[in-house]
Amino acid sequence: MTAAPAPTAMKTPPSSARQPLGTLLRPHLACARMEFRAALTYRTAYLSSFVMMLLQIWLLTVVWKALYDGRAEVDGLGLTTMTAYATLTTLQYQLVSPWRSSPIDQRVREGKVAVDLLRPIGFPGQMLAGQLGWASAAVPVLLVALPFALLIGAGQAPASAAAGLAYPVALLGALLVNQLLGLLLGLVSFWTLEVSGALMAYRFVAQFFSGALVPLWFMPGPVRAAAEWLPFQATAYTPAAVYLGQVEGPAIVAALGVQLGWIAALSALAAYVWSRARRRVMSQGG
Repeated sequence: MTAAPAPTAMKTPPSSARQPLGTLLRPHLACARMEFRAALTYRTAYLSSFVMMLLQIWLLTVVWKALYDGRAEVDGLGLTTMTAYATLTTLQYQLVSPWRSSPIDQRVREGKVAVDLLRPIGFPGQMLAGQLGWASAAVPVLLVALPFALLIGAGQAPASAAAGLAYPVALLGALLVNQLLGLLLGLVSFWTLEVSGALMAYRFVAQFFSGALVPLWFMPGPVRAAAEWLPFQATAYTPAAVYLGQVEGPAIVAALGVQLGWIAALSALAAYVWSRARRRVMSQGG
């Protein structure tokens, strides 16, 4: 009587922790590249946003010059600093803001999210990579807008070497905070199917409390206190204030720490919302 052959052990696929970093990043880069190309495809909209941004920089410079009315300073802030702040926040908004309209709600309504779930990376990772790819399409615009700002006197060099070194870190923090906020807003569509109205309200609130429209130092006490407790100030005010020297020394580390704290908190919140949203995936419209 012969013994039965021992069952062959099933091979388990390698875990993501064992995969090289390049393998893990490749699908994310593919999503980012796809959205980068999509942003450049709509050339009329792309060029229109470019022209409008240059116009906004020029108009803000004219308005702040009129408001200063020949005065050297207002509340201790010079005209050059103020116009540079307005220029920075305008350029930053073009770079760090998430998609102009969330694609998540459309994918949910059309049932395409079911296909997204079959891809080798998670749905939130796909959306974040796509947002970063879309944002990177603004880089060529910024390379033209920055010399224009310097030409009309609306820009200046970093306040110090420390400010110049810390600014890219603060800008990266602003980018991540803003993309996570955009992702959370898009995930709401798993319950509402539509976020257009919420997106309009979000843009106004985010721009105001971020300091993109009015710097935090000009806001009344209670409004500024509210802005400092919300994540939006990390997306516009923080990098601009670091660049211009309004945040110096140990305060720079504290400001970057606040950004890092919001990145961690929003990442955890996005993971929780997605864990609930994926249970509501349904195919609609085919």
